[in-house]
Amino acid sequence: MCGEKTWKESQDMIKITPSIVIQDQEISETFVCASGPGGQNVNKVATAVQLRFDVQRSPGLPAAVKLRLRQQNAGQMTEGGVLLLRAQRFRSQLQNRQDARQRLASLIRRAARPLKRRKKTRPTIASRERRLEGKRHRSRIKQGRKTLPEGN
Repeated sequence: MCGEKTWKESQDMIKITPSIVIQDQEISETFVCASGPGGQNVNKVATAVQLRFDVQRSPGLPAAVKLRLRQQNAGQMTEGGVLLLRAQRFRSQLQNRQDARQRLASLIRRAARPLKRRKKTRPTIASRERRLEGKRHRSRIKQGRKTLPEGN
């Protein structure tokens, strides 16, 4: 009853940032049956969306963004560099389709942000002293738990 079907409506492109645009042809969507509660609707209607986006072959993504996207989403990538997203939160096919596209855009936006360089810092003298005092205090507590020899 519930078979797969694909969506072929042209939206032209998805604008991620001012410099990154994903063409609609780069995204493949397949509609499948959703899992979970929903009664007969789940068994009869293919509302879940399985979105595929080939990160490696996308001309709209810079090389650095492709690399970060692969690193950040390794669990959702195939060996060939295709990003897989499944959206089944809503009962409507259109809402699930929009949800999958929004999630794709947010993943790419997060990968497009350059990583901040960590500034090396050193602990202050006061913080080192507090740490050592805490260790001495803990040591005294543990010393107090020891049993004394019976010879006295």
